[in-house]
Amino acid sequence: MTSSNKTSIYLDNAATTPVDPLVWQEMQPYLEEFTANPSSIHSHGRKAKVIVEKARKTIATLLNAAPSEIFFTSGGTEADNTVIQSAVLHGGIKTIITSPLEHHAVLHTAEYWHQLGFAELKYVRVNAMGDVDLEHLENLLAASPKALVSLMHGNNEIGNLLDLHAVGKLCDQYGALFHSDTVQTMGHFTHDTQTLPVHFMVGAGHKFHGPKGIGFLYAKSGSAFSPLMHGGAQERNQRGGTENVYGMVGIAKALALAYEQMAEHEAHIKGIKAYFIEQLAISFPGIEFNGRSGEVENSLYTVLNVRFPTIADGDMLLFKLDIEKISASGGSACSSGTSVGSHVLTALNPQAQGAAVRFSFSKNNTREEIDRVIEVLKTVI
Repeated sequence: MTSSNKTSIYLDNAATTPVDPLVWQEMQPYLEEFTANPSSIHSHGRKAKVIVEKARKTIATLLNAAPSEIFFTSGGTEADNTVIQSAVLHGGIKTIITSPLEHHAVLHTAEYWHQLGFAELKYVRVNAMGDVDLEHLENLLAASPKALVSLMHGNNEIGNLLDLHAVGKLCDQYGALFHSDTVQTMGHFTHDTQTLPVHFMVGAGHKFHGPKGIGFLYAKSGSAFSPLMHGGAQERNQRGGTENVYGMVGIAKALALAYEQMAEHEAHIKGIKAYFIEQLAISFPGIEFNGRSGEVENSLYTVLNVRFPTIADGDMLLFKLDIEKISASGGSACSSGTSVGSHVLTALNPQAQGAAVRFSFSKNNTREEIDRVIEVLKTVI
């Protein structure tokens, strides 16, 4: 059978997930018929406004937050930028503490404001497995209290999970603001804002089977921030621009479905991941799993980062997989199309040999797909 006749296999869900058919069904009327601007004062506009607030309330209820704590954005990157820019320009923050393993939405933004002279930038140490050194974090906070700490909940490349309660407790002790990029874990783990000691969290619809181009920022009551987007009074004067009504409807439906089906999907995806790890270990002795991604019960269960020590050219391996209609990633998809390697893997072990491939799973993947991936890997390796 030629590759052109083979069914495609999608294992890049950490980059983006396919839209759930029920989400599309929920959005469709607002794409085809219901087109009013929610800022308009006529009856059509008022109806659209009701829809926006209903979506906001849905997300707030799922996160055990108040609707006034949820602000819609274009995605996780905008939400992260909003928090960091606001903190240094208007929040009195003089120090940003982050890690070298963060998504570029955080790293590049923090570096930008540091280079402009608005804030000192400090990096908390991580060990060879990618775990944040909490003792070093406390030392940094003791030296720079009232800082902004920005650390992601689930690493998009190596799957490490951060103890939000432990970090939040330290931040509270030293009067620091705690912002966590929760893009990878939103919709895959529960987030109870009444018990989580976090000031800011973010979500992006396309990470949990919702539409692209819509996200949200959770800002704990009392944690003021200033708008990144100016030009209108939308989002209670915190984000200018005409509301993305169908996107808001879609992300709310997607998050509702994710919470409703979370236990079922977690069990299914963990089963897929465990089976893949088992088959890889049998078929390719000597492979390694980067970070904590190989620990099914102690990592972001949607991500597995595999290092093949005998393969020198990771791009060629990905190309050969693509020829066989298998989609995977060599690092963060946000850097796709560039020659820049993974900053996460480089920070962990710059001397590591071999090609690294990130396989990331969703509720749609099957064991049969894993079997075929193993067979293709045997052929190309």
